[in-house]
Amino acid sequence: MTTLIERPPASGSTPDITTHVPIVVKLGGSCLDDMADAWWDDLVAQGHEHPLVLLHGWSKPLKRLDPRYTEPSAILRDRYGNQSRWTTPEVIADIKTVSAELGENVMRRLRDRGMTAERVIGSDGLVLAGEGERWWWRGKELVELDNLVGPITEVDPERLADLRPGHCYLVTPLARNAAGQEVNTDADRAAAAVAAATAATALTLVTDVPHLLIDGSPVRQICATEAAKFRDRGATGGMRKKLRAAGEALERGVRRVHIGSAPVSQMLAARTGTVITREPADTVTVRT
Repeated sequence: MTTLIERPPASGSTPDITTHVPIVVKLGGSCLDDMADAWWDDLVAQGHEHPLVLLHGWSKPLKRLDPRYTEPSAILRDRYGNQSRWTTPEVIADIKTVSAELGENVMRRLRDRGMTAERVIGSDGLVLAGEGERWWWRGKELVELDNLVGPITEVDPERLADLRPGHCYLVTPLARNAAGQEVNTDADRAAAAVAAATAATALTLVTDVPHLLIDGSPVRQICATEAAKFRDRGATGGMRKKLRAAGEALERGVRRVHIGSAPVSQMLAARTGTVITREPADTVTVRT
């Protein structure tokens, strides 16, 4: 296979990040428990230099709350092949329960290191959602279901008006639709929308794997077009969603998306992880 990837920036550089531009980071719900103190120290060091916006997932805490969330029937697949958690009002309530506990844990870690922190639930005026898909596969049958999910249509940056170094917004990525219902959204795609709305130049998606892998080989840097081809050809599960979110962020003006498990400063400097950029100006062909 031939993969087109872009040359990485010089080691140690953190391009296009100024003290006025927010750093937007999505914390994967599956890896929050595994972050070492040094990882948090690094994040806070970045947050003292730049405004910081964190969004979090909740998959692992939700599964700990109730075993039914581990069952295959908890996940739906739409007619286009996209996966979504089957969300009812009871699921929304459980998401808010685990997010409150998770949020307190994250904010304690930030405050213990000298940052101020504020939690924002996306459905409280920050994130608006459009009409959700209604047709879902149940076994081998495509059926109409009420599923409280929806694509993000708007982010109101005024809800994050106090963007400044030393202060963090922690966002729970729920949204509200035109009917006034609270709906579930994909946290990676919510992070992409928030990054674009706050004029961030970079989005960092923190996960439990160190790189994007293509045919088993780690990819250090890849352009949006090639990332989208892999997303549609071979990516599965959470990585497929991350690549979709990356494409949306880049389309909306974000310059780079970083994916990995390392400290945020290391990923922003392109020393580790995978960097996804817009169309490359300088490329090399890497065969894997």
